[in-house]
Amino acid sequence: MTNNEIVLGIDIGGTTTAFGFVDRSGKRLATGIIPTESQQPAENLVARLQVEIARQRATLPPRLQLKGIGIGAPNANYRLGTVENPPNLNWGASTNLVELFQRLYPLPVAITNDANAAALGELYFGGARYMKDFIVITLGTGLGSGIVVNGELLYGASGFAGELGHTIVDPQGRQCACGKTGCLETYVSATGLCRTTLTLLAERLEPSPLRELNFQQITAKQVFLAARAGDPIAVAAFEETARILGMKLADAVAHTSPEAIFLTGGLANAGELLLTPTRRYLEEFLFSAYRGKVRLLLAEIPEGTSAILGAAALIWHELEKSSANPRSPQQDQSNLQG
Repeated sequence: MTNNEIVLGIDIGGTTTAFGFVDRSGKRLATGIIPTESQQPAENLVARLQVEIARQRATLPPRLQLKGIGIGAPNANYRLGTVENPPNLNWGASTNLVELFQRLYPLPVAITNDANAAALGELYFGGARYMKDFIVITLGTGLGSGIVVNGELLYGASGFAGELGHTIVDPQGRQCACGKTGCLETYVSATGLCRTTLTLLAERLEPSPLRELNFQQITAKQVFLAARAGDPIAVAAFEETARILGMKLADAVAHTSPEAIFLTGGLANAGELLLTPTRRYLEEFLFSAYRGKVRLLLAEIPEGTSAILGAAALIWHELEKSSANPRSPQQDQSNLQG
């Protein structure tokens, strides 16, 4: 890798799609954003992206060489290069997004989901730069996770390993959008925190400013502000959220024995309100061999830049693996498309 090399990181969301040219140090050299237009086919998005990418590329010095493209997308299958049944995107059962990009760009292209991309972003540009074993948990509307073992993302046979958000807390518990009941993300996420708050408001009698709101008006931010002000209902909601998160993180530690677990996403912005009780419960539920050995930290990459940097880190990682371990074209098709 030379100082003249850059990659393109693309983050595809249900509402907007952002991209940026990123060098090996993690510096974003030019960025852009367009509406995803989720009801349109994927080909429409790729064609519109090509126009905007070219416009931003023209602002960069000609000496910079574009070496590859990394993509973060919902329900992305790293092994196949596909996006499968994506929520909030009307793309059908399976779309080979890597193939669509390679029709326009004769470059290596790799794709993964947003939580995996966040983990690689933390590995290359964040708090995990000197780690080989760690987990990143994304706490937004749902709960995503990226698991790194011995310096590599864990994908599993299907390409979808690491869905901690859909491990079960209670088989007779809350309904999840995935179709199951009792999934972790229905308890630990911005949405889960609100559901817990509503349950506590129904079960307990303490006065709370949150009682002045109807259920549609209660947001995770309002619960955070109330908890910070000492509201007992909001404090209890964070405590219960932390208990369940600590318990399930202890299970995850038993599987991979990470050095650290990083939290990112909107709910992680609660900081010590969430971190302090979660650390306590994590230690309580850990198998004794792991106690005192796993750090619980906030991700270092700012939330607003993590998606593009994560996608860029994905392709930097693949390029470095390909350079260090030349493989046959058949082998390359399994992960680094191109």
